[in-house]
Amino acid sequence: MQQVMIVTGGSQGIGAAIARLAAAGGYAIAFTYQSNKDLADAVAADIVASGGRALPLQAEMADEPSILRLFQAVDEAFGPVTALVNNAGTPGPITPIDGVTAAVLDTVLAVNVRAPFLLIREAVKRMATDLGGGGGAIVNVSSRAAGLSGAGEWIHYAASKGALDSLTIGASRELALRGIRVNAVSPGLIDTDLHARAGAPDRIARLVSGVPLGRSGSPEEVARAVLWLLSDQASYITGVNVAVSGGR
Repeated sequence: MQQVMIVTGGSQGIGAAIARLAAAGGYAIAFTYQSNKDLADAVAADIVASGGRALPLQAEMADEPSILRLFQAVDEAFGPVTALVNNAGTPGPITPIDGVTAAVLDTVLAVNVRAPFLLIREAVKRMATDLGGGGGAIVNVSSRAAGLSGAGEWIHYAASKGALDSLTIGASRELALRGIRVNAVSPGLIDTDLHARAGAPDRIARLVSGVPLGRSGSPEEVARAVLWLLSDQASYITGVNVAVSGGR
């Protein structure tokens, strides 16, 4: 049976690295992007040029109908999903807690918490063995911010990732006997544009001295952890959160 993966936020950074590595491992890849079609098309072209199958899909993670359309498109193109990577996320702006607006909080929680919940819900309908599915595996891309608190910078982002960690544990326990493993990875200081999007392009340079391994990480290093958790090599692992953070 064709292994089919959905990667949210797969047009750049960690998501693109996951999509490329998974395609090289034989998955048919459907990945979402929010607005930059050129970046998405470039990732898809790389996958196809390497002999893989790729389906870039525009989707709004804060919009339930968009998520439902995503799964319908994947069903029609590749068949039922067997692996889901909830990677799409938004940090919101760098700001102390008294600068967090209700609008920012609503967006961060919608994209970082509600969307993964809804995506897992739809994946279960296709994966669960008690519903006729063949089982599957899910990895949520959390953040070390959840454990480090984000105090003074993005406590809103950290709180949303803390909720995602709780979702990972709960879903792993609820879905274990339904043939679905659920795990998470928590990247630390990874060389992506996340920090610039939050308004702090120098953040890695400021904080990297606190990383025991002495450097920032790469998207590919996170991708390798994700693919391992999805693989049969991790067949007895569920409910685990792997820190990909250089020891920070």
